[in-house]
Amino acid sequence: QVQLVESGGGLVQAGGSLRLSCAASGLTFSAYAMGWFRQAPGKEREFVASISRSGGTIDYADSVKGRFTISRDNAKNTVYLQMNSLKPEETAVYYCAASIKTWWGRFAANFGSWGQGTQVTVSS
Repeated sequence: QVQLVESGGGLVQAGGSLRLSCAASGLTFSAYAMGWFRQAPGKEREFVASISRSGGTIDYADSVKGRFTISRDNAKNTVYLQMNSLKPEETAVYYCAASIKTWWGRFAANFGSWGQGTQVTVSS
């Protein structure tokens, strides 16, 4: 079965950086678009970034544009999220997700497989 395992979360001070990784197994990784979402306590899950199968098409939420970078290594079945200049309000559980659809947009419903999430805490 499809398994997505996130890692790299932790505690960081405001302005700091973290790099999240998501290792995928049980799927043909290069056939899936990948995305990162986050969910803060008491809030809905929100889109952060996505990357197409080849990595040629990338999309970011406006709130992270210029600070976060999504990338993928199809040889390693892994997608990454480099997060710089982190803000306290970005404290959340960050989820990796995979989409087999030809168009996935920014909608969680278009991503059929999800990881368990990794906690990111940004202190002020």
